[in-house]
Amino acid sequence: MPGYETHIRTLHFGTHDFRIRELLDLQQFADPDLHAHARGISSAQWSLFGHVWPAGELLAQAMATFDVQGKRILELGCGLGLASLVLRQRGADITASDLHPLAETFLAYNAALNALPAVPFRTVDWTASNETLGRFDIIIASDVLYERGHAALLSALIERHAHAASEVLLSDPGRGNSAPFTRALHAQGYASDETRLPLDADDQPPYRARLLHYHRDTANA
Repeated sequence: MPGYETHIRTLHFGTHDFRIRELLDLQQFADPDLHAHARGISSAQWSLFGHVWPAGELLAQAMATFDVQGKRILELGCGLGLASLVLRQRGADITASDLHPLAETFLAYNAALNALPAVPFRTVDWTASNETLGRFDIIIASDVLYERGHAALLSALIERHAHAASEVLLSDPGRGNSAPFTRALHAQGYASDETRLPLDADDQPPYRARLLHYHRDTANA
């Protein structure tokens, strides 16, 4: 037994059904070798990677039709890797990343569960430089602005790893921390637009969730 329980959900993105293994519930914790602890992940945060969050579904749905032809793509904080799996199914050049020690395992399992080739994975600490990661044409993430300081961390990471001409796409459930992130990316030369979307069937306009799209061409870099 791995120390946690899982189940399989089926989700529909674009024209395909995806089977996703996730934690059975959020009231779980299993870190016998203290790998999560060593990366600063507390028992309260441990299970968050292994849940299908509404913002993650919004990003995955967006990736089902987003223009990715010929682009190198990085997903930050991939968790179960929904968006990365959708992109992999489309044949995109996608690299998934997360800090959680089980994210790579769940991503690999879910890729195999859907008969997809393995998704390249990198362990990425937002606070540390990573010269071997390289630069990307598109950087995507979902629900990553859940703490006030994340806007500064993520904008600095994007500055290190985005090409001069690049796009950033974030799905945000409306936690209130997107404004400083947008200001930081504007300072890097990005223009932006947003689309409001319902988080669930009960959500009413004006919707809480936003799909935040940032784009920069070479002239503005």
